[in-house]
Amino acid sequence: MEGTERLRLAVQKTGRLSEKSLEIIAGCGISFGSDSRLLKEHARNFPLEFLFVRDDDIPAYVRDGVADIGIVGRNELDERCPDDLEIVRDLGFAQCRLSVAVPRDFPYGGLQWLAGKRIATSYPNILGRILEERGVTAKICYLSGSVEIAPAAGIADAICDLVSSGTTLLMNGLREVEPLYSSTAVMVSRQGFMSEASPRQVILERLLLRIDSVIRAKSYKYIMFNLPADHVTAVSKIAGGMKSPTVTPLLEEGWVSVQMVVAEDTFWDIFEKLRELGAQGILVTPIEKLTE
Repeated sequence: MEGTERLRLAVQKTGRLSEKSLEIIAGCGISFGSDSRLLKEHARNFPLEFLFVRDDDIPAYVRDGVADIGIVGRNELDERCPDDLEIVRDLGFAQCRLSVAVPRDFPYGGLQWLAGKRIATSYPNILGRILEERGVTAKICYLSGSVEIAPAAGIADAICDLVSSGTTLLMNGLREVEPLYSSTAVMVSRQGFMSEASPRQVILERLLLRIDSVIRAKSYKYIMFNLPADHVTAVSKIAGGMKSPTVTPLLEEGWVSVQMVVAEDTFWDIFEKLRELGAQGILVTPIEKLTE
């Protein structure tokens, strides 16, 4: 695809966000290499160019036009340039929360208890906006890393940091007391890029069609089962699939084979109801791609 117009995508060079980002791109049928030493790479079968950079540099790359789009944590976007970029898609992975954590023996009765206190964080802009909205005046101590050590080192009375499992907090004698903000991975572009009539905007639309299909598929299961024929109407009322169940007569009289798509979060309730209706041989498989 040498010489063709390419959409430029900035992705975190290493780490969990990078792995998940490349996983969803690969799920779109896009082929590329996996040499982590490269800073730039072309996809083999799609007009896409990867720029592998630090996660906190991605908003600036997109804002300045070095990249057309980027995949970044919403927290990085809101901390660094919330008004310069627009979110193209919330990708849903890399979930975490920005939470207040305090020493185990610190009495905490709400954010107001931190008025006049020192709070260490790597996200001073997000925390500052939240404190202002809540009417709390506190001293924000900016740290670029190792925020958990701040109370023990006497730098701060509490911290506000990203939390995934909470294990790191416990290891440092802290307890999470209040989540203030939630974050997921988002795809961003510069303001107005989606409305441009350009070859790269068209490529982005093609890419989003694939990404939407992959994301949607993760929320559904494909199930097949055998069912007494006189219960087909009851099954269709439980879950009609994307349109309606596919029903095929079996050689055994009075029985049919049913195929349907159900939402992941309703699967077990539907499973129990199917068993009550006499469904047998229930087979459940994941879905790779799914469109409306």
